[in-house]
Amino acid sequence: MPLARRRDLCYFRCMEIKPPVPRAILVGVQLPSVDDIAHTASLAELGRLVKTLGYEVVATVSQKRAGIDSSAVLGKGRLEALAAMTGGTGIIESMAVPRKSKARERFEVAENEEPPAAAMEPGQDAAPKPEFVIVDHELSPNQARNLERATGVQVLDRTGVIVEIFNRHARSREAKLQVEMARLKYVAPRLRESSAGPGRQQGAGESDLELDRRKIRDRLAELKEQLEEIQHDNTQRRYARREQLRVALVGYTNAGKSSLMRSLTGSEVLVADKLFATLDTTVRALHPPTNPRVLVSDTVGFIRKLPHDLVASFRSTLDEALEASLLLFVVDASDPAYESQLEVSRSVLHEIGADVIPSRLLLNKIDRVTEADRAALREKHPDAILVSAKSPQDVATLRETIVAFFEASMVEDELVLPYAKQSLLGEVYENARVLSEEYDATGRILKVRGLPGAIARLRSALADS
Repeated sequence: MPLARRRDLCYFRCMEIKPPVPRAILVGVQLPSVDDIAHTASLAELGRLVKTLGYEVVATVSQKRAGIDSSAVLGKGRLEALAAMTGGTGIIESMAVPRKSKARERFEVAENEEPPAAAMEPGQDAAPKPEFVIVDHELSPNQARNLERATGVQVLDRTGVIVEIFNRHARSREAKLQVEMARLKYVAPRLRESSAGPGRQQGAGESDLELDRRKIRDRLAELKEQLEEIQHDNTQRRYARREQLRVALVGYTNAGKSSLMRSLTGSEVLVADKLFATLDTTVRALHPPTNPRVLVSDTVGFIRKLPHDLVASFRSTLDEALEASLLLFVVDASDPAYESQLEVSRSVLHEIGADVIPSRLLLNKIDRVTEADRAALREKHPDAILVSAKSPQDVATLRETIVAFFEASMVEDELVLPYAKQSLLGEVYENARVLSEEYDATGRILKVRGLPGAIARLRSALADS
């Protein structure tokens, strides 16, 4: 075979080789206040989060305890079992570097240069060890360091995983700034001095660690300023839409909000079977269009133990829900833990003050539910709307429900548009439905139907102009 041909084959074979998938072990502590179902659901959800990062879950270590150990989360026995799986010592060793004599240093150098006593047999590959331990709780910096010392691998907590997913999925400038702010707030308390010591001094006695923390504070201040500018623009856009009818899709992550958004509005929004695939608020008009127009907003999803800094960072995004006229709680009815997911969604909305807005419950993905389970859902939630985003009939019924909600608050009235003020005709059509038009000597007489507030504002505009 020609050399060039062999090179080409080698190139394409190398291109086909995929990098190894990071392997992870999940760790959870079941407290007395948490039942078996909730604990299992929480660990399963953590597994989905880890999978969204592209990692492979190879094992799960769980322990029932009266409380989370303040030093290393797990008890001594379970910590040693975890370390055996990762190749660690299971011992929380001090990070202080022991002082050594010059003779001891020379001995260790010579010892390291000697060949290993037993070489591995050809073709005998050692089983790859996990590279990560991921804990289903928020860890203090001290707990994370101790776990890393005991296991010998990198340790992440639930918050760290969620922040990293947000970082990968952020698309818009606003989302990227929000995620960077949340990441810095997460990283700042976890900075540590190197094991070699406090390092060089900067400026007036400032260590490397102090310098890094100051850089983070400066960057946070810069991010806050940039976000305030973007959020000011967003506030102005929302103010311009204040007179329009607005619906917000809210709910747990991966409940199907984006799929419903696409079906209701005919827009090409991102739909992916991943947690937190959508981080940016998307606003589109209901399709087929209505008069007056109804706007539908798709919002960021919620999750158990959602980091507080992320809730705070995405507050402006959640304001779409706060300013909506109707909230549609989207729930994955095929998920056994849907009730706890609904409770999480309601809790977050209560935190931002959106729990007073009228709402309807949507039991989504109903095509994945058996007929017997559908009957049980109807009995348990008689006012809920059972829907599948894949069913045109279900989507049409949902659209009619949305329109009927706003229709119930509308009233009919009559407006007189003088011939000298015909430029306001477009504003009338945008904010109300024109039922009939007649003409007399004074101008155009319009019989309209709309919300009382919208009609009052049109009357005011006609009187002022």
